Amino acid sequence: MRSALLSLLSAVPVAALLVTPAAAATTAGATVPFTSYEAEAGVLGGGATAVSLTAAPTTQYSSPSLEASGHGYAHLAGTGQSVQWTNTTGAPISAITVRVSIPDSSAGGGQTSTLNLYVDGGLRQALNVNSKQTWLYEGNNNYNGNSQNPSDGSPRVFFDETRTFVTGTPIAPGGTLMLRKDSGNSAAYYDVDVVDVENPPAALSQPANSISITDCGAVADNTPTNGAADPASVDSRAAIQNCINQAQSQGKTLWIPAGTFYVKGTQGLQAQGITIAGAGAWYSTIYRDVPLPNSTPLPALWGLTSTTIRNLHVDSNATSRATVDGAGGSMDVTGTNWVAEGIWTQHTLSGFWASGTGGTIRNNRLTTIWADGANINNVSMGNSVGNNLTITNNFVRGTGDDALAINSVNYNDIDGTRVYYTPMANAVVTNNTSIAPWGGKGVGIYGGSGHRIENNYVSDTARYIGLGAGRFGVNGNDLLSASVTGNLVVRSGGNAYNQGQPAFHIGNGGDGQNVGVVDRVTASNNTVVNSLYDGIGFSTSTNTVLQNNTVTSPGRNGIVISPPFYPAPSGSATITGNTVTGEGTPYINNSGGFSASLSGNSWQGGSTPEAPYGGTPAAIPGTVQAENYNTGGQGVAYNVSSVNGTANGYRTDGVDLESTSDAGGGYNLGWTSSGQWFHYTVNVATAGTYSVAMRVAAPSAVTNAFHLAGSSVSIPATGGWQNWATVTTQVTLPAGLQTLTVSQDNGGWNLNSLQFTGGGSGNLAAGKPTSESSHNQVFASSNLTDGNQSSYWESANNAFPQWVQVDLGSAQSVSRAVLQLPASWGVRDQTLSLLGSTDGINFTTVKASATYTFSPTVTLTFPATTQRYWRVTITANTGWPAAQLSELQLQA
Repeated sequence: MRSALLSLLSAVPVAALLVTPAAAATTAGATVPFTSYEAEAGVLGGGATAVSLTAAPTTQYSSPSLEASGHGYAHLAGTGQSVQWTNTTGAPISAITVRVSIPDSSAGGGQTSTLNLYVDGGLRQALNVNSKQTWLYEGNNNYNGNSQNPSDGSPRVFFDETRTFVTGTPIAPGGTLMLRKDSGNSAAYYDVDVVDVENPPAALSQPANSISITDCGAVADNTPTNGAADPASVDSRAAIQNCINQAQSQGKTLWIPAGTFYVKGTQGLQAQGITIAGAGAWYSTIYRDVPLPNSTPLPALWGLTSTTIRNLHVDSNATSRATVDGAGGSMDVTGTNWVAEGIWTQHTLSGFWASGTGGTIRNNRLTTIWADGANINNVSMGNSVGNNLTITNNFVRGTGDDALAINSVNYNDIDGTRVYYTPMANAVVTNNTSIAPWGGKGVGIYGGSGHRIENNYVSDTARYIGLGAGRFGVNGNDLLSASVTGNLVVRSGGNAYNQGQPAFHIGNGGDGQNVGVVDRVTASNNTVVNSLYDGIGFSTSTNTVLQNNTVTSPGRNGIVISPPFYPAPSGSATITGNTVTGEGTPYINNSGGFSASLSGNSWQGGSTPEAPYGGTPAAIPGTVQAENYNTGGQGVAYNVSSVNGTANGYRTDGVDLESTSDAGGGYNLGWTSSGQWFHYTVNVATAGTYSVAMRVAAPSAVTNAFHLAGSSVSIPATGGWQNWATVTTQVTLPAGLQTLTVSQDNGGWNLNSLQFTGGGSGNLAAGKPTSESSHNQVFASSNLTDGNQSSYWESANNAFPQWVQVDLGSAQSVSRAVLQLPASWGVRDQTLSLLGSTDGINFTTVKASATYTFSPTVTLTFPATTQRYWRVTITANTGWPAAQLSELQLQA
């Protein structure tokens, strides 16, 4: 895993995102008017350091390198430290945007500072930077929350963006620009992620037949905001709305001239059937200033119906995605044939939340957004349709939820009434760039039919799937057809909820919901590079066609049916012509019920198919002999940099094997070196955590010698190549057939065997499907059987009773139920009962309702009873106004 990530960071830098218009039709990503220079690839000076992600995360929490574009940044921590680039654009640079992180204040709420810009070695200007709209904390049960209290710990949301014109003469082609921390730059450090450089055109002039908002009394305030509003600014909301009304009645364009115009308070602006135009996203700004803390639900700043809006900048003083912190959307859109183009949006809850028929979102920038960048749906502004909507040629970076989404909703419960919507059809998402979403997917496809997702570039997701095709939650529409073609997914996937999510995912369960139909998704000619975990993952889905895709250097495995936490008890797919290269197993089907037809894939043609040595997978619990790696040859069963060893008498491909003096004799694996790997097919009896005792030998100690199932192993000095000792680690494995990889990170050691002990506790519910009465956010019932005590189910708030249940697949005898909450939570009481059913309809009471104290485990015992469906009904909770469980274990 580590070697794959390192090779990516050196081989696939996001050094420039400038795409020529002629190439836009066939190149993944947007055509943009700027060039991006990654800071970690710049010239570092004065002792500055480059920080890059070198291994997939082992916790569910975040880090600056995980949230950075390119998964790397330059760290300037001392006076005189700098990072420099040369202008290679062939044009002058008159404006720059810097994505940078500075520390929070000690009490939270951020600070302001400056960072100096040098041009051709001379000081040009001080850039305003701040941390007032970053730094949320996830400790103390605030995971995915909005706490701004540093004492909670486990921070995330590190980077913000500052944009400015270059004062004086533009930076000439071949000239240099440098960011340097000088003595007057007061922040303790500056983590510089990336700079965008460009030469914007001059401001546009007021068009004919238009009304300027200044004619209606709007007043510009051009004092730099730097993370907060200017308290001396004038509220122009009423004046702008008055001008909109005049434009509508007179059939004129609404003109927003150069300048920053404030909309204060909690109301937005509404327009219908007109054109709204600004002087350009570098010139015309509408700034939303909400009094904080806020207790009033916020509409979007713009509520637009059948309207064209273009060429302006939208900003906000929101400090999280919560209403109390001022988060409202930028633009809610609906109607017919609407257009949003040339908009640059920052710091709002969402960029575009849009429904209707025939609308287009194009040529926009969406950066540092608290939630979704652009979400096309069938619910915005009370509409019930979302057909023939298009998202094309947009640049999105640093969103707190999905950068881009197709969101087809089946129903919503509104004021006690269930309201249904028409499934979406024929959405188009093409040639967009989605970089570094810190809280969602790069592109999410949720329900509907006839969608086309082509030539998008997705990179550096911090926590989640890069590109996902499925359905959203229990109230989403099924996904009945989609074409996903020509997309490039780089350094994606993540470890949210400790799930190790794939870079590209097809199937239900993409948001913790193992429900619904995902049918007829055709994924072709996509490229997945250096996924943090698996390259492509399947959960339950039918009639999928996976054709001519390329997966390069996956962090774990290439194409996996039913990867961890994404079950596929049933389904079907045709998998043909795909190429997988690099470390890990090219293809794994962990499901006995998912039918996959394979042909012409790289791991099939031209070489001996991979198989367990001797034809039978090694049993776990049990001992895996190092010399019994899989058959199939170089690049399939193993990867070695040179062929060594003298064990061809034992097996014809006795690569890197030698006779061992360890107890029991036989052979050991040797000639270890960085980048080599060996596969072992195993059959795991029960999902769970296993202790692994490894017999090793090493003349000298080796730190991070190899990794196995996500666990890194260091080896002490044993005194020689045949002086043997035992080292131990723990790994968590799903049940069933799978391939384990011994991935060599550093050489200088021998391995004789791996003995697996422990594992599952006889939990009949492990990995089994679940259902529920409701769930809150992403805390779905599937978390109850995932073997991870930190993930949990939580019902809707203030709506007792609530229930959750597990389906064992057949009636089985159970006499004990173990209920858990996360170990880090405080003690709480829940009132609950346990019920059983053989048909899922008629339930009998196994344990009558009683109040139990969770600290964090409750064990229920009862006379053995045979049931297929087991349901926990909860009627009260002293710790939260909802039902909560993290694990439901059932034992005979």
